Amino acid sequence: MTACCLPVRCPGACAVLAFAALFTGVCTAGPLPAMERERLVAHFEMTNRWLAQEVTGLTPAQLAFKAAPDKWSILDVVEHLTIAEPQYWQWVQDCLKQPVGAFARPKHPDEETLWYGIDRTERNKTAAARESKGELKDARKGLEQFLKLRGEMLALAKSTQEDLRGREIQKSGTDLYQWFLMISVHSQRHILQIQEIKASAGYPR
Repeated sequence: MTACCLPVRCPGACAVLAFAALFTGVCTAGPLPAMERERLVAHFEMTNRWLAQEVTGLTPAQLAFKAAPDKWSILDVVEHLTIAEPQYWQWVQDCLKQPVGAFARPKHPDEETLWYGIDRTERNKTAAARESKGELKDARKGLEQFLKLRGEMLALAKSTQEDLRGREIQKSGTDLYQWFLMISVHSQRHILQIQEIKASAGYPR
C-alpha cells in the first residue's frame, strides 16, 4: 500500500498528518487508555466520512472507470473494502477470545502503522481472498455495507475495557491495538487510491 500526494481538497489530509504526530509515546499494557481510545475512534470516524464523501454522487461511468485494463475502478475499490474488512474484523474477534499473554512490545511504533495509510509509494497486491471480484454493482449498497460493519467496530473502540496492547495478532509482532487501527488505515490507503483514479487521464468529468 502506498502514499500519494495528498490533494489539498481531501478532508483528511491535514488530519492524517496530525495523527502521525499524536500517535507518539510509550505503549502500555492494560485497559485501553482514554487518549488511545480517542485516537482510534477519531481515525475510524475520519475514514468513514472521507470514503462516503469520495464515493457519494459519482456517476456509473465514474464508478466503472479504469485507468488501465489491469487497474481497479472505484467500484472495485469499494468492493475490496467490503470483502477485506469483515476478514480483518474477524481477526480482531478471534484475538480477543485469546487470553492476554506476555506480549508487551510491538516490533514497530504506532506511527509506522499510520504512515502505511499515507505512503503509497510501495504497493503490494492483495491476497486472492480479498480481491475485488466485480460482483458489486451498486456503490451505495457497498458503502452501506461498509458503514454498517464500521458501526460495530466503533462500538467496540468506544466501549472495550480489554487489554489490546497485551495481545499479539497472529504472531505478527503487531499488537491488537495497532491491528485495529490498521483496519482504518488500510481504508485510508484505498481512499487515496480513489483520488488517484479520479486524477487519471480520461476519468469522466
